[in-house]
Amino acid sequence: MTEKLNATFFYILEKSIKSYRQMAQRTISDEFGSITVDQLLVLQTMKDQPELTQQQIAAAVFKDFASITRIIDLLVRKGFLKRSDHPTDRRRFELTLTTEGIDLLEQVRPRILKNRRVALEGVEEEEMAIARKVLEKIVENCSK
Repeated sequence: MTEKLNATFFYILEKSIKSYRQMAQRTISDEFGSITVDQLLVLQTMKDQPELTQQQIAAAVFKDFASITRIIDLLVRKGFLKRSDHPTDRRRFELTLTTEGIDLLEQVRPRILKNRRVALEGVEEEEMAIARKVLEKIVENCSK
């Protein structure tokens, strides 16, 4: 006999991720307006690893190339990113965070940390370690 869908581990995992993203988006929108979690992820990824190509950014934030292109276009229009010609590859653009993009990441950081604290309230450090180990094992199993 198969278990009910809402009792499966992966259903609960997906529900927890969606619940967190919805809460995070709501609180970020309340404080910072029209910026999205995905846009912030792209900005943070570019801040942490400015050498990444658009394709690599897409992989790092688990988005398809078309979605990343739209997100980058929006970030350029909002003034958080600057797009210029790549110095050695005419098929690529060079993307850099603007001062406004860096400022936004600094301003939103306390909200992100608070969202994480709220989501993890009552979760013990040893529970986190076990969860991390289980999730890494799942990734490993699915990557074979």
